[in-house]
Amino acid sequence: MAISDRTAGRFSYEGLDRIIHERARLSVLTSLAAHPKGLPFPDLRRLCGLTDGNLSRHLSVLSEADLVSLEKGVFQNRPQTLCRLTPVGRERFLGYLAVLERVVRDAARASGPLGETVVPGLDPATKPV
Repeated sequence: MAISDRTAGRFSYEGLDRIIHERARLSVLTSLAAHPKGLPFPDLRRLCGLTDGNLSRHLSVLSEADLVSLEKGVFQNRPQTLCRLTPVGRERFLGYLAVLERVVRDAARASGPLGETVVPGLDPATKPV
């Protein structure tokens, strides 16, 4: 066992924010991070593969947490909602990604070639067939 593995809670990944970690909300935040000027509701719905109702509900949760802003306006004489990542949302999203990268690195270290699990003290080249 590596010394860093002895730390209490080493693999608890506290930074995996429960608000962000939900698949649809992760999709929304990723889409908005890739479009810093924001996205109109229909474009965001299409990118995330969600229904109007599902997207509305997830945007409400993200908005209440100050992760996204929703700006209602008019474009070409039609109502439009522009969705943007807030500065707080960008910071929390980037922090979430950093923790997720740590998860991936930890998992990769625990895997040998072709995803085989490496057991400490057991040489994968001599493992029984």
